[in-house]
Amino acid sequence: MLGLLTPKSALPGRSDACVALPQAKSHLAGDADAITIFLGGDVMIGRGIDQVLPHPSDPRLYEPLMKTAHDYVELAVKASGPLPAPVDFAYIWGDALDAFARFVPDARLINLETAVTTSDAYWPGKGIHYRVHPANIPCLTAAHIDCCVLSNNHVLDWGYAGLTETLATLRNVHVQTVGAGCNLTAAEAPAVLDIPGKGRVLVWAFGTDTSGIPRSWAATPEKPGVHLLTDLSETTVREIADKVQAHKQDRDIVVVSLHWGGNWGYSVPAKQRRFAQQLLDVAGVDIVHGHSSHHPKGIEVFREKPILYGCGDLLNDYEGISGYEAFRGDLALMYFVTMDPCTRTLQGLTMTPMQCKRLRVNHTPTAEAQWLQDMLNREGRKFGTRAVMHEDHTLTLQWGAKTTASH
Repeated sequence: MLGLLTPKSALPGRSDACVALPQAKSHLAGDADAITIFLGGDVMIGRGIDQVLPHPSDPRLYEPLMKTAHDYVELAVKASGPLPAPVDFAYIWGDALDAFARFVPDARLINLETAVTTSDAYWPGKGIHYRVHPANIPCLTAAHIDCCVLSNNHVLDWGYAGLTETLATLRNVHVQTVGAGCNLTAAEAPAVLDIPGKGRVLVWAFGTDTSGIPRSWAATPEKPGVHLLTDLSETTVREIADKVQAHKQDRDIVVVSLHWGGNWGYSVPAKQRRFAQQLLDVAGVDIVHGHSSHHPKGIEVFREKPILYGCGDLLNDYEGISGYEAFRGDLALMYFVTMDPCTRTLQGLTMTPMQCKRLRVNHTPTAEAQWLQDMLNREGRKFGTRAVMHEDHTLTLQWGAKTTASH
């Protein structure tokens, strides 16, 4: 990780006590007062994964090619061998649980790209519909997930009844939601994660139609839906800035979670990059958490704050499906972002390489971890970042002068 960080003198809400420079740490350590946030990409626990859990949903699908969720289980079995069924609720997280135990993040945030519902009212004309049975919700609490982003293109797959049940089910197990709600006010509201003795993590979540979210899914004052952005303009940045300013307090870390862009490809459009930078520079945001791509993308550190343009899929049922092999969609990264709550700057970003196999998250072999490192270095070159791999296969991000010196 980068060494010493310089505190900025003009940060809003900065207290006089926040003057000490954080010391350089090992890739597994952090300052005692720092806040470490786990940021996961898309978590898709419907269809095949739902079918191997203890309480599977009705397996009927309304897809062009697949008519039953059992087909996705069969694909995984053909690719990797027999699966135990039913599996226990913790099974799907596999080796991710070991990573959580090692890093002990203060907050855990994922993009939940699955409705949690028994609703049969599938959205007509939409090719893919994800749902997991509400009785399987312990699969999220098994990983101690604190907050689920719902501003994505699958949360309304099973209609407004499905969204309502998703919100209620997560609320009942004390998992916060953000980015969708029973009306626009609820969809716009931030999640507030209290970190005892350290501060808070505030999360706002938005979606864009570039990720496949139908415009009709936008929440209104009278209608449930997702928090959908109309554009990535400076006006939108100012509107987000007003929301942040109204809530942000001393020692708060602000995360904006964005479901944007297509499923495949490493390119970051100029307007996305400009928008992300403006969120950090103008709107008072500290972390940009991007998702929608089925594979990880490059990472930027702008004004000592991280931009994760695409976190990739952490968990899905795509095993055995051919196409887009060059992107290695089976490979994933767990992102552990450590922030200084006083300066609100990045102390370190460590990533744990994982592979989705046998419908669970697994440690990667060395070659796959190396593949992810090479990808991050290739795609991070234009952003001035690079990844260093350690003996345990974890990857540490470097940025700024240290990165330049190491090339």
